Amino acid sequence: MASEEQWEPKILAFLCKWCASAGADLAGVSRLQYPPNILPLTVPCSGRVDPQFVLYAFSIGADGVLIGGCHTPGDCHYLSGNFKALKRVALLRKLLHQFGIDPRRLRLEWIAASEGRKFARVATEFTEEIRQLGPLRRPE
Repeated sequence: MASEEQWEPKILAFLCKWCASAGADLAGVSRLQYPPNILPLTVPCSGRVDPQFVLYAFSIGADGVLIGGCHTPGDCHYLSGNFKALKRVALLRKLLHQFGIDPRRLRLEWIAASEGRKFARVATEFTEEIRQLGPLRRPE
């Protein structure tokens, strides 16, 4: 097992196909630098991220989970998807706290397809925040 000095955070990112995922693609094609700790997973809509997906990600080794949705609530390709994501994340943070998981390990961001720089900034900030929190301690 790697020591904590060698440890690097594992972050799963659920990214909306229409906006956040396109923003991540733009960051890549623009050759913007951000940590390789983010594992992107494109979903049809941030509102389709079931709370069970987030809990499962933590249970199988994620140290942090990022959910990226359309640019602003109400500006969703599926009309109310990002409102659903906003409500679910609020509930998930309470649930994570009850499970003994710091709610800061879950982050929700609104990222437009044209915001590659924002995606790179969010990825860098979130990776550093998770690095400061350290590895997620899971019950044996």
